[in-house]
Parts: sequence; C-alpha cells; structure tokens
Amino acid sequence: MDETKHQQHLHQAALGERFLIEQVDIRGEHKRRLLDLGFVPGSVIEVLKASPLGDPTSYRVAGTVIALRKEESQLIWGKVISS
Repeated sequence: MDETKHQQHLHQAALGERFLIEQVDIRGEHKRRLLDLGFVPGSVIEVLKASPLGDPTSYRVAGTVIALRKEESQLIWGKVISS
C-alpha cells in the first residue's frame, strides 16, 4: 500500500493543528538545516501563524518558532494528529 495517499504536505495543515512528520524530502544543505532545527521524522509540529500574504508560515518545533516558505513545507510529509 502506498503510504503517501494518507500523508499530506506540512503546508496543508491548518493554523492551530499539530502535525506529525513522517518524511522529509528536502536535499542538501536545506535538509541539514531543517534537521538541525528539529524537522525530523517523529517530531510534532504546531502550525502557528501565516504571514499577511500567506507565505511564509510559522511553526513551533522543539520549543522554537521557525518560519518556512511554502516550497520548503511542501517537501515535508506527515499527518495531522490534532487541532
């Protein structure tokens, strides 16, 4: 069974929802940066706030607030676990 059918991109999670990371498809230096910040499989992310124009969006991960652009958050897969 293809698990990506049940997964969604981080950017699809709504404000206030909590998101469980299952896969990070970013490559190279950006991936290392995100992993260092706590965007690792098994982490729970809280969607906090979108900028006035909708991009970037801020997320709480490992006690820190981080803003990601849509093109980065589209490469992080997982599922909403609560709102």
